Amino acid sequence: MASSGAPPCSALVPPCLFVIAMATLQSAVVFADAADTVAADRPLSGSQRLLVSSRGKFALGFFQPENSIHWYIGIWYNQISKHTPVWVANRGSPISNPDTSQLTIATDGNMVLLDNSTTAIWSTNISKIASNSTVGVILDTGNLVLADASNTSIIHWQSFDHFGNTWLPGGKLGRNKLAGVSTGLVAWKARNDPAPGVFSLELDPNGTSQYLLEWNSTQQYWTSGNWTGRIFTGVPEMTPTGIYPNSLYTFDYVNGENGSYFVYDLKDDSVLTRFVLGEMGQIQFLTWMNGANDWMLFWSQPKAQCDVYSLCGPFSVCTENAMASCSCLRGFGEQNVGEWLQGDHTSGCRRNVELQCSSNGSVVGRSTDRFYTMGNVRLPSDAESVVATSTDQCEQACLRSCSCTAYSYNGSCSLWHGDLINLQDVSAIGSQGSNAVLIRLAASELSSQKQKHAKKLITIAIVATIVAALMVAALVVILRRRMVKGTTQVEGSLISFTYRDLKSMTKNFSEKLGGGAFGSVFKGSLPDATMVAVKKLEGFHQGEKQFRAEVSTIGNIQHVNLIRLLGFCSEKSRRLLVYEYMPNGSLDKQLFDGRKHVLSWDTRYQIALGIARGLDYLHEKCRDCIIHCDIKPENILLDGSFAPKVADFGLAKLMGRDISRVLTTARGTVGYIAPEWLAGTAVTAKADVFSYGMTLLEIVSGRRNVERREDGTADILPLLAASRLVGGVGDGRREELVSAVVDGRLGGDADMGEAERAFRVAFWCIQDDENARPAMATVVQVLEGLVEIGVPPIPRSLQLLADESNYLQFFSDLLPSK
Repeated sequence: MASSGAPPCSALVPPCLFVIAMATLQSAVVFADAADTVAADRPLSGSQRLLVSSRGKFALGFFQPENSIHWYIGIWYNQISKHTPVWVANRGSPISNPDTSQLTIATDGNMVLLDNSTTAIWSTNISKIASNSTVGVILDTGNLVLADASNTSIIHWQSFDHFGNTWLPGGKLGRNKLAGVSTGLVAWKARNDPAPGVFSLELDPNGTSQYLLEWNSTQQYWTSGNWTGRIFTGVPEMTPTGIYPNSLYTFDYVNGENGSYFVYDLKDDSVLTRFVLGEMGQIQFLTWMNGANDWMLFWSQPKAQCDVYSLCGPFSVCTENAMASCSCLRGFGEQNVGEWLQGDHTSGCRRNVELQCSSNGSVVGRSTDRFYTMGNVRLPSDAESVVATSTDQCEQACLRSCSCTAYSYNGSCSLWHGDLINLQDVSAIGSQGSNAVLIRLAASELSSQKQKHAKKLITIAIVATIVAALMVAALVVILRRRMVKGTTQVEGSLISFTYRDLKSMTKNFSEKLGGGAFGSVFKGSLPDATMVAVKKLEGFHQGEKQFRAEVSTIGNIQHVNLIRLLGFCSEKSRRLLVYEYMPNGSLDKQLFDGRKHVLSWDTRYQIALGIARGLDYLHEKCRDCIIHCDIKPENILLDGSFAPKVADFGLAKLMGRDISRVLTTARGTVGYIAPEWLAGTAVTAKADVFSYGMTLLEIVSGRRNVERREDGTADILPLLAASRLVGGVGDGRREELVSAVVDGRLGGDADMGEAERAFRVAFWCIQDDENARPAMATVVQVLEGLVEIGVPPIPRSLQLLADESNYLQFFSDLLPSK
């Protein structure tokens, strides 16, 4: 199953092509006997993958979170394009092999999840149920129930009593007074890890009608205020005309003898809404917008994400931009690099060099520890106030205690002991009343800086002219620091690795995954065994500022069909990028290297569709229009489920939305370059469309578009495909196209309608006139079957190549030498 959407058809029930062709019979054939029900004699197995609620709104089945190698069983929306889990059964216990696992009814009547068909790793765990008397049913509310087999209205257990991170309409979020148990929300540990995290939402256990957001179930960092019967006092925007329109749903509070809870119900069942507690500690209210094909955020609390308690963990600073970012303080490094890469910063940072204290916690002689001043910060809470009349006295008070990690003096002295948390950089938001905090570091972390400062003072005292020069230089340094600081803020959660780190992670760059004109890629492993791909840029001459700016742009790109940048290294002339690792390598190896494994038709079609969606995102949905410039199978990577991810933005050229064209020299790879590249004229995103069309032909055929024979002549695949497409295949003889052009290794096992559709799209994409080529958004709609297109004309360039003497001369300089 693909990690970011509904499972592929091949994962549901074979044969996939038959199911596509006979979609109207799917429910009758696959789920003829209770499509929404799990029973002892009808388990939900890994080979089946999912069940669907009666009206198709929700699905229950096996899934992988995005960029995760682990499997879980859960519930998600079945009728939207974005895979959105709303409940997970085995949050902390992933499934090792979905193909040999099953959800079933045990002999004691409980619903259980069996790993490898033997070991129970999750159960409803209800006592006093008659054996063989129950079934599990997924309801259209998104509620999974364990019900009486003879009367499913009798419910013994329901998932709505065991929320995960999502509150759906109809669910009761509150507290059972008799059992003392709350039905609150618990955030995921990270965006790809549904294990319980440190952030939770619950109704006040002291009996009031307010909700509390808590860290580690101990530290409260936000409250809704009490319910007035109409709004929460701490949420003034919650009005009938505000974020909670009366026409959308009703919101009620029930305070009974046995329990108290809130519940909300939709007035229009076609609307999809949910409250979700995100892995970064915010409670969010989201509604699905069909026009945007995405979830729209209407409300969140706390409004400032840096207000979430210990969001960045110990010895880290939170910076509030478009989204909060965490970074380690000077003299500290990430405690768990793998967790930081996945967006979980709660482990915080650790010291690079330990403080000069004895084993029993006392100061050894005269402490050599020193302090680094960090200005424009919001000071953390839990400070200890001590008596001091000067900064020096405050500093000495901190040095006398090994547990003291920071101090601040602003007329009064404040000390912090142990972990330093909730430190926020407020320079970017211009906060009033900000302060400076002095962070305690080992002397070796600051000695060089102090020596340079002393030399500067001597120079100033001797030569007045040098003083002026140094003042100018200092101004330049300040400006550069501000620029670099701004870049760091934009980089968000990207990790800055040292070259030594990457050399160790890749075992001295010993395992090469691939390479190209701009560098080689090596396999690496983080300390927690997370696999990564490290690209070592070669012949790269950009300056530090420009490099960081491009890294920032790439790092902010988030789409399921685009490779994700995790970090970077920039030391002197060394430039390296750290990406997520794709276990199935690049598409060209799957198509052309002659291995026994052959990609199925369904997998190829989903790969083609995924690439198109990724390019559509680059061209239309990013803040800046991004032209990739080098689309080819080598730059398409495949994850563990063969879902495609467009990679290698080293050739990408950014173009502002107010600029429709950009002049540049011809770049890219021979065989995929648009005619306008070769002509040296201006190009647009339609150059990527051309490259996509050539790549699509290779995906379908399993062959290179241009293949040289032993006698020096060449086979031109697009000509063969064009002759079949225009020569009558559109009139009904689709088998000619399948037999002559579609990869013969498939043995004819391909959907002929999809094959014709793919070839039509490909030839529209490779038209000589860029204005005749479709936008990638249109390509996506055609491949999805939402838009019909006619038979395209054969591009004039291909018609010229039909004569052997012409195409040999044309390609003589383009074909690689043998």
